[in-house]
Amino acid sequence: MEFIHGLLLITSIHILAAASPGPDFVLVSQQTLSNGKKAGLMCSIGIALGLSIHIIYSAFGLAAIIANSSNTLWVIKLLGGGYLIYLGIKGLMSKAAANEGGEAKQAVKYSTKKSIGIGFLCNALNPKAPVYFVSLFTLVLSPDMPLHHIAFYGVWIMLIQFAWFAFVVTLLSHPKVNKKFKKMGYLIDRILGGAMVVLGLKLLLTRAN
Repeated sequence: MEFIHGLLLITSIHILAAASPGPDFVLVSQQTLSNGKKAGLMCSIGIALGLSIHIIYSAFGLAAIIANSSNTLWVIKLLGGGYLIYLGIKGLMSKAAANEGGEAKQAVKYSTKKSIGIGFLCNALNPKAPVYFVSLFTLVLSPDMPLHHIAFYGVWIMLIQFAWFAFVVTLLSHPKVNKKFKKMGYLIDRILGGAMVVLGLKLLLTRAN
């Protein structure tokens, strides 16, 4: 397959994949609404960097092995599902606390490193990724493809992922939009936290698939 043809194919497929609701979307939304635009963007960077793990092993052919190994997939599901449940429980424990002056308490701010880290782990531990990437790369990779073409594809996928979530962060951090969400405060945290728990449990309960 020609390089440009492969690039267009990867772009069209991954834009749809990035925009599909899932753990990454829930996490970025929660971080943006709770901790602000910077936290959302740092989390988005972490998610994009997490893709590098899947891209590297896919390029070396390990995705096919992982995708066809039920035991390996189960371990990944256990780690990924457990991590999502952990993040979800933290959201569910959010309280509508107020100080003596009647002003709502400020959300706990994560450091830049931690915001990137939770995004990285959320994506890197996604058990659906091996199946997705082996399918995607099967369409465009060939034995004689230059290494720099594969590297470009990988970086391009990461840029698409970051661009999508940067758009989501920008939308959610818009003053008017953010103000509406802030009025519901801890309820948003609990809803998104509950969504993460559901996603985590779904992963843990689908071993047979």
